[in-house]
Parts: sequence; C-alpha cells; structure tokens
Amino acid sequence: MTAPAPPPPRVLTVAGSDSGGGAGIQADLKTMLALGVHGMSVVTAVTAQNSLGVQGAWELPVEAVRAQYRSVVDDIGVQAVKTGMLSSAPIVGAVAELLAATAAPVVVDPVGISKHGDTLLADSALDAVRTRLLPVATVATPNLDEVARLTGVTVETEDDLRRAAAAVLALGPRWALIKGGHLPGDAVDLLTDGTEEHWLRAPRLDNRHTHGTGCTLASAIAAGLGRGQDVVTAVRAAKEYVTGAVRHGFALGGGIGPVDHGWCAR
Repeated sequence: MTAPAPPPPRVLTVAGSDSGGGAGIQADLKTMLALGVHGMSVVTAVTAQNSLGVQGAWELPVEAVRAQYRSVVDDIGVQAVKTGMLSSAPIVGAVAELLAATAAPVVVDPVGISKHGDTLLADSALDAVRTRLLPVATVATPNLDEVARLTGVTVETEDDLRRAAAAVLALGPRWALIKGGHLPGDAVDLLTDGTEEHWLRAPRLDNRHTHGTGCTLASAIAAGLGRGQDVVTAVRAAKEYVTGAVRHGFALGGGIGPVDHGWCAR
C-alpha cells in the first residue's frame, strides 16, 4: 500500500462570491491552487456579477459566516487566512473576533469598491474595519480608493504612498502594502512596517482585462505566508504572480475580463 501524501498548507479565504469567476472567492481559490496550497472558503456574500459590473449582492447571516469558519478551522486547521468582501459591520466584527482567536497570519484586503465602481462595503462598516479588522491583520493591502475611504489620505504621486502607509499602519496592521496601480507610470506598490520600506515595481501592461487583481494579490500573499514565507518574501512573490496574471488576462463577456490565474501552470 502507498502511504497517503501529506496535506499541502491550508489557506482560508473569507470573502464574497463572484458569479463571473474573476474575483472574490473564485479568484482566491484559483490562486491558491496555482500556488500549491489547499484553499478553503467562508462565503460572506453572494453577488450577481459579470464582466460589466455587479447586478446584485446579498450578504449571508452572521451565524452562517461564523459556522463556516468554525467548521473549517476547528477540524482542518489553517496556516493563513485572507479576507475580502465583508459587506457589513456585523460581519466585519464577527470575522475580526474569529481571526483574533486564530493562530495564523492574516491578510486583509479591505474590499470597498469593485473594479466597476460598485460598492461592496457599507459606509457603516468602515469604523469596524478601522478599529476591529485592521488591528488583527498581518498585512493590509488597500488600493488608493480604499486608503482614501479608510484614512482620508489622497494619493496623487509616489511620494504620497508613504503618507498613505503611515495612516494605514496607525490603524493597527503589522505591515501595510499600499497598491499604487492607479497612479501613472509603472505599477508601483509600497510595503512597509513603519521601519523598513520595500518598493515593488512592475511595468504597466497594455491589457484592460484586470478584473480580480486585488483579490488575486492578497490570496497569493496568504499562500506564501501559509507556506512559511516571511512577509517580504511572500509579497514579492505575489507581486510577480499577479503581474504574470495581468499580462495573460483575457477578454470575457462584453466588459473587463479577468486576470489569468493559471498562467504559470502552462
């Protein structure tokens, strides 16, 4: 008889479902599979979503979110957790409480607005993100719109990324990765813990099919942390992975297509 193979590292995503498959839970699980970890999920909300936008969103009861989390973590265990769309203050609070009691690194993608400009986090939940969720984060990965919404800091140049990072770190995460993809020029991100800085650059690619980049990046970081990498190593590897995924992004439907999560396996 052949002994069963040892399980791969286990990484959990707590996020919303994207019916179009480009972002959310679906993007997270594809990323985790591509990067060699076992992906597990806690669904917080269901969206009707395609390449043109979000046509509807329905959040799950807090009890359902909590039950999914306990079911997975108590039996299977987890080496890293990634959060995405949490929708409302009650869900943010419940997830933050669960994370605080879990001995695993946490990547918080404070999803607020979809690629198409649809709101995915209620204004009433912002304070819970600031005071409860970000303090339990190992790495927070806001884009510039999310930085402005959470801290009031507007980023217009690369130099502003330092101010943005300081404002996010003041809310409690150990590391902040400020994603500068909306700035002109190269796609530049700043990773810092307030002491050391790491600037991550990639050429800006001429491809409009970028749906799911934020989810994909955060999940790739979580996959690296789940495999035992330190934060800097995990973030650098995730940046390389998502750059390749954007390079291979493809048209789907009549709007913005997804990045290619399986590009590195071909």
